[in-house]
Amino acid sequence: MSAPADSEPLLLRVDHAACCRSGACSLVAPDLFDQGDDGKVVLKNPRPPAHLREAAEEAADYCPVSAIRVDPPTG
Repeated sequence: MSAPADSEPLLLRVDHAACCRSGACSLVAPDLFDQGDDGKVVLKNPRPPAHLREAAEEAADYCPVSAIRVDPPTG
């Protein structure tokens, strides 16, 4: 029996080339994102637990260049 989709880990994707170094993601979701020495986004875990979905989606919404994507779990 498989786990329901809402309990499966998230799948986060970051477009590092598009990142504009605003830091919004790391301010909104510090458990998920950080900034490197160059100011670019650092994804702490590309498969975070499902309970962090709201924070991940908020960070994606706040990104001024839409460099963060929250994909549905692939199971």
